[in-house]
Amino acid sequence: MRIAMIGTGYVGLVSGTCFSEFGIDVVCVDKDVRKIELLHENVMPIYEPGLDELVADNVKAGRLSFTTDLKAAVKDADAVFIAVGTPSRRGDGHADLSYVYAAAEEIADAMTGYTVVVTKSTVPVGTGDEVEAIIRKRRPDAQFDVVSNPEFLREGSAINDFMRPDRVVIGTESDKARAVMKQLYRVLYLIETPIVFTSRRTSELIKYAGNTFLATKITFINEIADLCEKVGANVHDVARGIGLDGRIGKKFLHPGPGYGGSCFPKDTLALVKTARDFGAPLRIIETVVDVNDKRKKAMAERVVAACGGSVLGKTVAVLGLTFKPNTDDMRDSPSLDIVPALVEAGAVVKAFDPEGMEEAKKMLSGITYCDDAYTTLAGADCLVIVTEWNEFRALNLSKVKAALKSPVVVDLRNVYDPVEMQEAGFTYISIGRP
Repeated sequence: MRIAMIGTGYVGLVSGTCFSEFGIDVVCVDKDVRKIELLHENVMPIYEPGLDELVADNVKAGRLSFTTDLKAAVKDADAVFIAVGTPSRRGDGHADLSYVYAAAEEIADAMTGYTVVVTKSTVPVGTGDEVEAIIRKRRPDAQFDVVSNPEFLREGSAINDFMRPDRVVIGTESDKARAVMKQLYRVLYLIETPIVFTSRRTSELIKYAGNTFLATKITFINEIADLCEKVGANVHDVARGIGLDGRIGKKFLHPGPGYGGSCFPKDTLALVKTARDFGAPLRIIETVVDVNDKRKKAMAERVVAACGGSVLGKTVAVLGLTFKPNTDDMRDSPSLDIVPALVEAGAVVKAFDPEGMEEAKKMLSGITYCDDAYTTLAGADCLVIVTEWNEFRALNLSKVKAALKSPVVVDLRNVYDPVEMQEAGFTYISIGRP
């Protein structure tokens, strides 16, 4: 089989590469000439563990290629995946679908023979209908079906998520399109991965419902953490106690500074907007969005309090800038609220992130970027852990204490044990623990 993947961002590049690993002939398309040139040199536009090796292997095997020529890629393809960005639209929070619709127009002009057009991008309910209408208007005689096939990739473990997913969701009511999609995912079918076939609109909603539910779990445990601090309880014990209930589950019950990233912030906003448009407002999700936004902004206040009520003229060392470890993604990271607030309060901020520095420099100015963790700590009045990279979990506490001017640690990811930190002589503040 042969497929074209429109867009070489996070979703498109990972999905296209993994499909090629399944033995399918994949052409990835992007308008960014420089990005395609770099991919030809095996330089990845994103950081994802293991992706560069997988790309190199499949390019060498002749199953994966990259081009700016959409027409050539789409011609004779059995399926064309739309995997372009759908960022939040300024003003109303709705998903910006302009890239999706532009891709649909170009696909319509390039198709030859029966083609399955697959929306892989995260899109609001009804987007597939509009994509179908766009193609039909431009090509009334074309033979095609539009299918919804949302992605469920976690940054940092995306390859494994594609190769061994919890489920694959496919939205179509066409038997012909269903047969094509089953063939594309044949490898997963053989290992008994649940393949969930639904209507197109149901599939589109599943993606948003899934992400907003996970965002709700994160926000719930963060609020419970605040309560734990007031009553002297331990949020980790609470999370374990409720997570062992099979109806609840233990995943996404980890307290922290609030969710960020490329999915949860924009998807919660988009679902809220869709629900309002259809006259079925989602009050719970509206509250989740509000609570999470306020939480990220409040984290800087914890740092100020730990520094005696003022950071004016003090040096604050920040470890971790990306929204989670094992990615260079800075989108809606808590650091984008925490760091500027500290700078505005008069702090001198030094920061280090293993992979996110280049992206961070585009978004955070007025701070000093360091080459490693210990250089960042040198002479600082306070250490703040924002992202739980593995290398921050095993810092030499004696070296940390010696490097800091004041042994104050604000751990927003609960990486360390409070008793151990106290015994080591630190003033240690974490989330939801006595």
